[in-house]
Amino acid sequence: METPPTEDALLGGRVRLLQPARGYRVAVDAVLLAASIEAGPQDRVLDLGAGVGSVGLCVATRVPGCTVVGVELQPAMAALAERNAALNRLSGRVRTIVHDLAQPLPADLGLFEQVVTNPPYLAATVADPSPDPAKALATVESSATLERWLAVSATALKPAGTLTIIQRTDRLEEIVGHLERLGLGEIVTKRLPPAARVLIRARRSARPSRREAAPLVLHPPDGGYTEAAETVLRHAASLAF
Repeated sequence: METPPTEDALLGGRVRLLQPARGYRVAVDAVLLAASIEAGPQDRVLDLGAGVGSVGLCVATRVPGCTVVGVELQPAMAALAERNAALNRLSGRVRTIVHDLAQPLPADLGLFEQVVTNPPYLAATVADPSPDPAKALATVESSATLERWLAVSATALKPAGTLTIIQRTDRLEEIVGHLERLGLGEIVTKRLPPAARVLIRARRSARPSRREAAPLVLHPPDGGYTEAAETVLRHAASLAF
């Protein structure tokens, strides 16, 4: 018999979240990514690699009126995402479909003002996958490489839309190269020390440009979270670029 999911909370209890008791579990990366999206109340948001729906739920909670479509490879995770939308009374604005990003997105999804993604952090060629299949799929590239994730993201954007990504800092230059080739050359980055993570925001531009925003320091030397991090993680503040 499968272990029942646990119920956890994000944004200081504003979001309730069912997730697997074992294997891949939501980390602060999802909350930070959601906080960095500058969505308006009428925007459509696409979350690629939605998992149990944490990013989309945080966005929809912080930005009343926006709608979110999540795309998830694993049916069990997508089913939990749908349950989470209902648990948070957001089923009218947040939904999740099962789809493999190795294939083109369904045409009826249309285009989005905001595309957000937390792709697997590890390339298959260098990873030592978890023995847990669900965790391995969430953390290691499988049918779709990082380059493919970014290409799909670009095709889903409206001309003036924004792509927002969180990834390992050691893959930043690789990502920038892919984005520039895709025509998303207006790039802003924000580091999250001491975590080896970086937020990347990209928009279409004929002239590539790059700016580094002030970092968000997550942890002070004595542990815990900084006050600036707490305002984002617990109090649903937006994350300025």
